[in-house]
Amino acid sequence: MTSTGLPDSLIATLPGASYTDPGIFAQEQERIFETMWFCVARSSDLARPGAFRTVDVGRESVLVTRARDHSIRAYFNVCRHRGAKLLTEESGEVRRAFQCPYHAWTYGLDGTLVAAPNLTRMPDVGRTEYGLVSVATREWLGYVWVCLAERPPSFEEDVVGEVVGRLGDVESIEHYGIENLSVGRRIVYDVKANWKLIVENFMECYHCATIHPELTEVLPEFADGYAAQYYVGHGAEFGADIEGFTVDGSAGLDRIPGVAEEQDRRYYAITVKPQVFINLVPDHVILHRMYPAAVDRTIVECDWLYLPHVVESGKDVSRSVELFDRVNRQDFEACERTQPGMRSRLYAKGGVLVPSEHHIGAFHTWVTERLGTAGRP
Repeated sequence: MTSTGLPDSLIATLPGASYTDPGIFAQEQERIFETMWFCVARSSDLARPGAFRTVDVGRESVLVTRARDHSIRAYFNVCRHRGAKLLTEESGEVRRAFQCPYHAWTYGLDGTLVAAPNLTRMPDVGRTEYGLVSVATREWLGYVWVCLAERPPSFEEDVVGEVVGRLGDVESIEHYGIENLSVGRRIVYDVKANWKLIVENFMECYHCATIHPELTEVLPEFADGYAAQYYVGHGAEFGADIEGFTVDGSAGLDRIPGVAEEQDRRYYAITVKPQVFINLVPDHVILHRMYPAAVDRTIVECDWLYLPHVVESGKDVSRSVELFDRVNRQDFEACERTQPGMRSRLYAKGGVLVPSEHHIGAFHTWVTERLGTAGRP
């Protein structure tokens, strides 16, 4: 027996309140989502200067755009005058500038204040000083990442390091050339569950034999309950009679040329905390971005990425999309089934993790350390 009174095989989970308490969720917004690198958009969604997207990161609305010099810029989506939300659309395109609909303060794509009613009568108002407030940005794997922290943590350590920790080196993911792939399908899911339940579900495969018949047919080892990311560098091997990562095991699309021989016919899963899942197979990449909207609601945006000519030629990608779309829906239904139980008096002190889920315990430790609650009852 452990010091917690549990058998040696089991370890305790987070308590139920961690998934239901709005106060804890507010702490997660402040200490996790607003301090870490957060993936917000596919770079190709901002193809031209003036293209923009607005995204909620923690408690803040962030405006992401491409400037006239083609660089990616991000700003707090707040007018410097009276605090009105500058843009309310989720995405769109402007020609030259962003204008606040309240008092017409107008900002260039570089964030500078370029116009406002009677601005010429206020020569002491600095165009840069009263411009939009910038947010740190990085582009990697063809995605835009932002960080709201005044002193952002190392991108190489916190983001690239997560991939290296999972695959063993950065070259293993570079083989897929993700930045050069094209979006073949995007599906947005509105999941009525806490974001941590979704992370935990993705990290383990103890449930795979129960709810993922299509996936375990393609990846037979998943039926044993150990997730691919349980081992550094391990990729789950396709079944002997499986031709591709498709809903019926039939042949997939054109293989990504850079994929190494030892990566062929294998599936790799990577969690990049706090809100990105990367799935690698020889002919496509599936990338999930989570947007925690409330303590019991999470928006998940999922991209299926293929070689550009596969998308441009109009090849049928439906069989490969359907496999992971089914997996997603099965997973999210399980998370939604779990969310009400987090409020039960029986889960007030939490549940347990079996040996194949013990790596989730490390995730729980990470969460409590980020919130500064490690060791508290």
